[in-house]
Amino acid sequence: MRKILYVLTVIIIIFTLSACGSRSSQDIVSDELDINASTGIELSNEDTHGGFHGDGTTYIALSFDDDTVLDEIKENSNWNAFPLDKTVQALVYGISDETGSIGPFLTDGNGNVLVPEITNGFYRLIDRHTDKGTDILSRTSFNFTVGLYDTDTNTLYFCKLDT
Repeated sequence: MRKILYVLTVIIIIFTLSACGSRSSQDIVSDELDINASTGIELSNEDTHGGFHGDGTTYIALSFDDDTVLDEIKENSNWNAFPLDKTVQALVYGISDETGSIGPFLTDGNGNVLVPEITNGFYRLIDRHTDKGTDILSRTSFNFTVGLYDTDTNTLYFCKLDT
């Protein structure tokens, strides 16, 4: 009986400690994009990061019932109004012209673009690469975070890519 009680106690402690390390998608988005996304309703949450190097893609979509986050984004100088600049366009949706194409880089396992096409909104690009002196699109590896807010649907898309 003592052994069973001991084993159960150890199991409870392990589950309690492992639960303390988990963060909600709202907390992740808030911390990474420097906004308060705590009222967001999770629509999607996928993360392929893992393994020894921690490479992978994180994709989170949050929906909002009001304009509180939009108002905060509008007042934050790190966010830009659409249209997307060339770099973000290439990273999220890809760019094609008569000379060739580049991107998209934020795709699922089948190569499909993660973020639906947005017409009106705001975006933020955070370059987390150690070599910030070069153009993101000319690098052989990527470490960046993109936030995209769709003002037509009040949806915030969070994407993080590490290669």
